[in-house]
Amino acid sequence: MRLINLLCGWWTVVVFAFLYIPIVLLVVYSFNTSKLNINFEGFTLDWYREMWGNDQIRRALANSVKVAAWTTVFAVALGTTGAWLLYRYQYRFKRLWETLLFIPMAIPEIIMGVSLLILFSAVGPSLNAALDALLGVPDAPRFGLGFLTVIISHVTFCFPFVLVAVQARLADVDPSLEEAAMDLGATPLQAFFKVMVPYMMPAIISGALMSFTLSMDEVLVTYFVNGPESKTLPLEIYDHVKKGVNPMLNAVSTVFIVVTAIVVVVAERLRRWNR
Repeated sequence: MRLINLLCGWWTVVVFAFLYIPIVLLVVYSFNTSKLNINFEGFTLDWYREMWGNDQIRRALANSVKVAAWTTVFAVALGTTGAWLLYRYQYRFKRLWETLLFIPMAIPEIIMGVSLLILFSAVGPSLNAALDALLGVPDAPRFGLGFLTVIISHVTFCFPFVLVAVQARLADVDPSLEEAAMDLGATPLQAFFKVMVPYMMPAIISGALMSFTLSMDEVLVTYFVNGPESKTLPLEIYDHVKKGVNPMLNAVSTVFIVVTAIVVVVAERLRRWNR
């Protein structure tokens, strides 16, 4: 057993080294003066200054934050509402509905991206024709690939994470809390917002942080459903990588890693608070 424990320990070290050494090297080389990224020749912050001075990077970052913010809002609303309805009421085929809600968490992203692209392509012409007939003006809004389709796609795979977090929180709730609030004169709506929402808040915040992180990091689904003006930062990085290795991308990735690490730490703290 001592030998087995030793081998398992070393295997764990190898796995963690395989996962994190590339990330450490990426962070270190983001401060490298060399453009080739072969040898570390000296310390510099030029790549970070170039990153903040790049209009394409700034525009893509603004798009990512905008998409992630709206995605978080809608994912939290849908996930919290869905978790509450599944907890509060009984439905026929309830297990089936729960399984269908969890499918976006497990389905391969490329399949989701292609299926959403087909859906938007099929619905777009009919929706545009309906808008033209309803508004009757030549400059009526048009439905096409852009911010709206990206946000809808991100909400599709983000809100189940909020739902799972809130469901886990509601699994331990005492049903008498809501009943006691109504016995003391609260309406069902007041009991929900003044008793249940504060109780669910740690899970809601944790799910919101997870949704924001997933949306900021998404590449495959966004690649299929984005438009010319809605390119996000991961897609911008992908386009730069195809042209060749650019040390500025190391700086962009380092900032991404730091922000993601902060969000994960906060989410973990909230998860423990949720327990």
